Amino acid sequence: MSESAPVTRCTWAGDGLMRQYHDSEWGVPVHDDRRLFELLILEGAQAGLSWQTILNKRAAYREAFGDFDPAVVAQYDDVKIARLLADPGIVRNRLKVASAIQNARSFLALQDKFGSFDAFIWRFVDGQPRVNHWRALAQIPARTAESDAMSRELRQRGFGFVGSTICYAFMQAVGMVNDHTIDCFRHAALTAPDR
Repeated sequence: MSESAPVTRCTWAGDGLMRQYHDSEWGVPVHDDRRLFELLILEGAQAGLSWQTILNKRAAYREAFGDFDPAVVAQYDDVKIARLLADPGIVRNRLKVASAIQNARSFLALQDKFGSFDAFIWRFVDGQPRVNHWRALAQIPARTAESDAMSRELRQRGFGFVGSTICYAFMQAVGMVNDHTIDCFRHAALTAPDR
């Protein structure tokens, strides 16, 4: 995307990392289990904070959490937790750190049961992105029946920091829903059959 061409984006896109994330990642369907794990953990870490804060810490998260390999994170012990809680590059919240480790263990269990986390998670939208047609940011819901169902099932399977609002943000991030506003150049790009 040329920076010199006039482009309409979702109003939250801003500039810097937020714009880059908006233009290249947000809403793009993700089917790679490691990327799905990364975004699930980052969305949980974001609870109560801005997404900008998490994007600024993303590189440190990748380093601290074994490049988001759930098999590595599932092995973290009390010594590793103490190191994580001393790491200024991540959100040093004991509950969020403990949850990320438990989520890695639950993630691996789901992979065993369903063959992949991707196969499990995309069931909530019948395997296809939901394309919404919002005119303004204010129209976009914070949660839906699908995110409620996802949250409920993830909690039953041992996941933490997966409330319905976090699940909906995850669904937006991994392209399970296209919530770019209709005037945003990414809405059409992600709706195109050859995206």
